[in-house]
Amino acid sequence: MPQEQPTTQEKIQKRKDFVPKLMELNEKVLFGDIWERPGLSKRDRSLITVAALVALYRTNELPFHLVRARENGVSLDELAELFTHLAFYAGWPSAITAVNIAMEVFAETE
Repeated sequence: MPQEQPTTQEKIQKRKDFVPKLMELNEKVLFGDIWERPGLSKRDRSLITVAALVALYRTNELPFHLVRARENGVSLDELAELFTHLAFYAGWPSAITAVNIAMEVFAETE
């Protein structure tokens, strides 16, 4: 019988318990300051973040930021263009892996 997966909130709490300072910095500095700076819109920050995660093959963080990108106004067509563009700069495997992850994420959320 498959084991029940922890919820997002349970995962976050486990991280807070294990690395409290890192999670405090994540919440207060990254999402509380950097993401709130007026120089770029959240939409643009999402495009930049997704592009960086794809290029660096950071597949663990990609699902969260794909959902956040959609919440911040990035369209599916724009994400498709981002993946296509990055295939030539970050490599085909990175782009195709990101496409596969996006298809899974959006099948569950859209």
